[in-house]
Amino acid sequence: MIPKQLFRDDGECYQMAGGMEYFEVTKPKSDKMFFVKLDVKNPITKCHHADSVKAAFAVDKHNKPCSDLKTVVNTLSVNGDLIADCSRTYSLPTVAGKHQDLNSISPQTLSDVIDGSYKNVINSYRIIDCRYPYEFEGGHIEGAENRYSHASVLELLQKPTAENQILVFHCEFSSERGPKMMRFLRSKDRELNKENYPGLNYPEVYLLDEGYKSFFNEKSTYCDPITYKPMIHSEHSSDLRHFRAKSKSWTAGEKRRHAKRSIRL
Repeated sequence: MIPKQLFRDDGECYQMAGGMEYFEVTKPKSDKMFFVKLDVKNPITKCHHADSVKAAFAVDKHNKPCSDLKTVVNTLSVNGDLIADCSRTYSLPTVAGKHQDLNSISPQTLSDVIDGSYKNVINSYRIIDCRYPYEFEGGHIEGAENRYSHASVLELLQKPTAENQILVFHCEFSSERGPKMMRFLRSKDRELNKENYPGLNYPEVYLLDEGYKSFFNEKSTYCDPITYKPMIHSEHSSDLRHFRAKSKSWTAGEKRRHAKRSIRL
């Protein structure tokens, strides 16, 4: 029996409701076959947050608007080179990182971005450092913003965004905190733009492969100050306990809000 899951979008899955038809799409990056069920006359439900999502518009490879949800899903699933709003291809070269659902870039690529090597394809960039404040103060990538809480990441969605602007998330190793915050942003961005699917405030987002530690080892001259303070540090054991406790409270709060939404629906 073909599963009802539609497709994945940076950690989120979608499911149709109502009478549906089947078609197949292949995602080149993973070489896996995705079975997609949909009927554009029926609503689509986001399993991750159980929010209603409606198709609006996207642009195909010929820069023509995609008129229905089936076209959007097919385009996003088949062409792994398109950014998440289906409007253009990714601007930066990616590497095979630990998180297959996220697009990762190397320290070399990020340093090239800082140097302006990609200014012909991107208008601006923002580096989102998800480490705790004492780590950030102990050394960070020049120009980076320290956003380690859900509230600080949500602030990104409360400000106007520039065209062709990219975000680069990372933490110490880009193993836990950075990827979680990156997925959190995409989830909230989808909620904010649910009436304009697949439109997004930030359709082009990357993860710095192996995090700050790897970047510092390879490109320390791009760091300010030129130092590296690990999360587990003898001078900051109380700080670590404090921020870990806050992180758990944020996660618990999100779970409670999600449970309330599910009950209402």
